[in-house]
Amino acid sequence: MASDPKHAGLSNTEKDPEDWTTGEEPMTGAQASYLKTLCEETETPFDETLTKADASKLIDELQGRSSRLKKNG
Repeated sequence: MASDPKHAGLSNTEKDPEDWTTGEEPMTGAQASYLKTLCEETETPFDETLTKADASKLIDELQGRSSRLKKNG
């Protein structure tokens, strides 16, 4: 019996974006909106031509640099 990808135990956020079957598609509207905000906060140029996978990687990187998202500890 084939495995059910919906119940495989990994969400898209846990998979490497390089392994996404739709990773080469243009980034989603939600990704673009969030990425624009992160780019403004980190003074990083926004590239509207990123793929879903590249946008996801950049979001992860910029989240670590955003002062708004850093935890005070």
